[in-house]
Amino acid sequence: MSSPDTGAKPQFVKALTLTDATMLVAGSMIGSGVFIVAADMGRTLGSPGWLLIAWILTGIITVLGALAYGELAAMYPRAGGMYTFLRESMSPLMGFLYGWTLFVVIQTGTIAAVAVGFGKFLGVLWPAVTADTYSWFPHTTLHTSDGSAIDLGLSPQRLAALVTIWVLTWINLRGVREGKLVQTTLTVIKTVSLAALVLLALTIGRNPAAVTANFGANWFAGSPQWSSLFVITFGSALVGSLFSADSWHSPTFAAAEVQNPQKNLPRALLLGTVLVSALYILANLGYLSVLPLHGAADGATVIARGIDHATNDRVATAVMEYIFGANGAAIMACAILISTFGCNNGLILSGARVYYAMARDGLFFQKAGVLSRNSVPAFALIAQSVWTSLLCLTGTYNQLLDYVIFAALLFYALTTIGLFILRVKRPDEPRPYRAVGYPVLPALYILFASGIAITLLVADKTRVQALSGLALVVLGVPVYYLWRRGGTSPAAS
Repeated sequence: MSSPDTGAKPQFVKALTLTDATMLVAGSMIGSGVFIVAADMGRTLGSPGWLLIAWILTGIITVLGALAYGELAAMYPRAGGMYTFLRESMSPLMGFLYGWTLFVVIQTGTIAAVAVGFGKFLGVLWPAVTADTYSWFPHTTLHTSDGSAIDLGLSPQRLAALVTIWVLTWINLRGVREGKLVQTTLTVIKTVSLAALVLLALTIGRNPAAVTANFGANWFAGSPQWSSLFVITFGSALVGSLFSADSWHSPTFAAAEVQNPQKNLPRALLLGTVLVSALYILANLGYLSVLPLHGAADGATVIARGIDHATNDRVATAVMEYIFGANGAAIMACAILISTFGCNNGLILSGARVYYAMARDGLFFQKAGVLSRNSVPAFALIAQSVWTSLLCLTGTYNQLLDYVIFAALLFYALTTIGLFILRVKRPDEPRPYRAVGYPVLPALYILFASGIAITLLVADKTRVQALSGLALVVLGVPVYYLWRRGGTSPAAS
């Protein structure tokens, strides 16, 4: 049985319109990823053709997910989103495993990665903001089984990340209206900025030498031959683009605060994912029109470095630097700082609503299930910020997103399987919106999501992080039973 969201006073405020919900989708998706990950993807895939195919496939997968989730969101328009969907379709245990993993790594890890991305681009304007850890702060380096290193400690970049997390948490503690104002305003600004980047790259910034190198006869040159090994390589490269398109379902977490959610949530999911996916594909087309994919690490200019060796992987900044010189790099850095700030606002706002729903079921800290006088789950927001702050001290941008995406894909697939279960288990339950293309399109989404998750488990580059994510999910099983035995639901008391 589900617990009512309005059992405690004060109640959630229905302040999010269709526009706000759509901006929450787009704003939670557009962070720092699209401006950074093309460099690592280019190094992995080796050809412009496969790079663009990866982004097109990411867009298709994301929109398929949005079409399927619309039905679930319209059926259960209450705080919790995927936690509620999994609880209702499978079991309270499965819902908890998602909520647990969301708190431990998915939502908090995403917030941390985007915040570190903020620090990375702040370094363009303020060179003192580096990734080097402070010598006066306790720090150490851990070496994983795959040979990679994890630097634990505080750096100027990570300090900047922490400040943004604390400021945005404070804003959202003041109320959902304040949170949505920041979200909608910044999303409009960064969407226009991304569109302007695309327009500039495809027009005045178009570089004939780069176009010839990227779109000529060598369209797929440099990439491995089609084989099972390449499939694994391609799947692991999708981590970057999938992370950049992640969190598209954020409005479902805050469904209790959406006006007319049965209609507005499915619409917002579709509108937001289509808009952002199209911009992402065009942005990468723009990158390839300005910079060659392949460059040299010691290149003296942005052209010589290319996309795969852009300074600190800041591809968008390199594009603007080519078009406008040093001033262009600064302008792009400002736009991306706004983008990452707005992205994390949406993630912070929405994530706390899941922990609220869990607490109402007696599966999280009891205080998280109580709304403050500002009608927000204040304790959940604070707990989220504390854990996210600790994650900021544990990894670089790329390491954090590797941990996030496997666990996210696993639950995306399970949630969509839940759509099929509910069609059988509760055929007569009202469905204000029915998934387009059911059962073919939702089944295709399950195949995509689970297939990529499996490749992350077997790929050398991502195996350690994927296994770590799987271990965290499994660890949630004993935690669930311990919490059930010792906890009480405030909704039931």
